[in-house]
Amino acid sequence: MRLKDKVAIVTGAASGFGEGIARTFADEGASLIVADISEQSGEEVAASLPKAIFVRCDVTRSEDVKAMVAAAEESYGGLDILVNNAGTTHKNKPLLEVGEDEFDKVYATNVKSIYLGAIHGIPALRRRGGGMVLNIASTAGVRPRPGLTWYNGTKGAAITLTKSMAVELAPDKIRVCAINPVIGETALLSSFMGGPDTPELREQFISGIPLGRMSRPDDIARAAVFLCSDDAEFITGVCMEVDGGRCI
Repeated sequence: MRLKDKVAIVTGAASGFGEGIARTFADEGASLIVADISEQSGEEVAASLPKAIFVRCDVTRSEDVKAMVAAAEESYGGLDILVNNAGTTHKNKPLLEVGEDEFDKVYATNVKSIYLGAIHGIPALRRRGGGMVLNIASTAGVRPRPGLTWYNGTKGAAITLTKSMAVELAPDKIRVCAINPVIGETALLSSFMGGPDTPELREQFISGIPLGRMSRPDDIARAAVFLCSDDAEFITGVCMEVDGGRCI
């Protein structure tokens, strides 16, 4: 098991990519903090895993993120892996139609969360003698589509932050990588597409993916396991597209 004896936090772990990552990490032997703003779903996911604790966390609030990291240290004795997965988007629409409240929410959830994760998580990783930060970014930060301009900006920020953090934290033996999923089969799908989830609308998006389908939680989870395992001990600053060829 590639994550045996590792302690991991996965934010946004109650559904979608986060749930997939948490379940695959558990299969690989990790002890988990399942962090999410959704209590019922988060508790259900944690209860279904062999060694997991649910912590309610709003990743835009410093107090919540601090408590999340403290729960890992108090429950498992330390922290080895922090997965910043929690994210949101505004609906696919012209950039001038996105309200200021929507903008603030998207940037707080997708960018400020990485800052807060670092503020509270990096000291814990240093106490462990090193570790891993994995940011879930997006192909939207590499090949942005119209209609998601402000969301695209948050994922571009996540990619740049990943590379800068990787360089700065390397002396601490802390690796930092990102995964860039293509549009996926998650609860945010209709918002990304800008309309009801119909076969016709799906096909418009799938037509731009050479391998002919959207991403799935398992796709992202398998990449996450590799990047967070000792198999990738000499890999840092990498922002890996898991996109079926979308960014070629």
